[in-house]
Amino acid sequence: MALEKISLENFRNHAASELSQTAKFNLLVGENGAGKTNVLEALSLLSPGRGIRRASLSDLPRQSEPGVAAGGFAIGASLVEQGQVSARIGTYVEADQPRRRLVRINGTEASATSLSEWLAISWLTPAMDGLFMDSAGARRRFVDRMTLAIEPSHAKSVSQLETALRERNRLLEERGDARWLDAIEAQAAQHGATVAANRAGSMEALSVELSALPAQPFAKPVLTYRPGGPTEPEALRDELGRQRARDRAAGRALTGPHRDELDVVMAGSGQAAASCSTGEQKAMLIAITLAHSVLAAEGRPSVLLLDEVAAHLDPVRRKALFERLSRGRAQVWMTGTELSPFDEIASEAAIWRVSVGTLERL
Repeated sequence: MALEKISLENFRNHAASELSQTAKFNLLVGENGAGKTNVLEALSLLSPGRGIRRASLSDLPRQSEPGVAAGGFAIGASLVEQGQVSARIGTYVEADQPRRRLVRINGTEASATSLSEWLAISWLTPAMDGLFMDSAGARRRFVDRMTLAIEPSHAKSVSQLETALRERNRLLEERGDARWLDAIEAQAAQHGATVAANRAGSMEALSVELSALPAQPFAKPVLTYRPGGPTEPEALRDELGRQRARDRAAGRALTGPHRDELDVVMAGSGQAAASCSTGEQKAMLIAITLAHSVLAAEGRPSVLLLDEVAAHLDPVRRKALFERLSRGRAQVWMTGTELSPFDEIASEAAIWRVSVGTLERL
């Protein structure tokens, strides 16, 4: 068990929704537009980052009337470990500070990055179906989210790297003192090396877990992590120093972990994922998600969010998915427009009917 006594206040189309008596499998069933994915999005915000939709804070408060947002929202949940509540975690935005996301853990204000120390959350949504053909930046975010679920400190390292690179860009543009540049590049290199090491380690662990999966019924992907520059602090620092003129002209650093790439090919054929069929890409994404859910559940409570996944699988793959999830330790949340795709697990699941922002326990 991971999350219990979940509350949503003025979030998206939910005025005041609560979910309790959760289970290993939790099903949200309802028509399109009812608010099922909104619940998953709320849960995803109990981790660092912008959640499954990467929405801005201004898009999240419920509209009390057309075009008028309520101004603030709140999401809270109890964290349950071995049958006992270990923490109450929550995130919210106050009406008078609509651009500032706040976090509380056990009633005390905390940073968003600290959420990863308590809970590992990962997800698979229809919007991710184009991941292999998307930008390198989208795949880096994917890698970072998977890495964060394995290494809680990763979010802080990524934030520190981004801050250092922004400051370096500013100094380059203003032609700042070389000594300040030396210092900020040393910081960027140190944080960058940590980010690169975290990513490489998580992708290596994920590759090992993927190798243990059967090739069928899901296509087996092979992952290759390609660093965007030197991965040792000293080498990265020196490279940043050498490339100041080039980076000043470009307006950004062209070397470093912010240029990393994830290559994915299908095992056996060696075909690049971007060139595979839509069905093969979906199967590889599910395989990665299943393998990652095993790693994410080690050491901390883990939650896996699957939006409209079951309905797009044939019966054989759907059964394999449920069996794999049953063996895992993660608490699973799934959405669907009808209950029939979940018949195999319905008897052991907590089920809610979602209708225009309201929840009814079935």
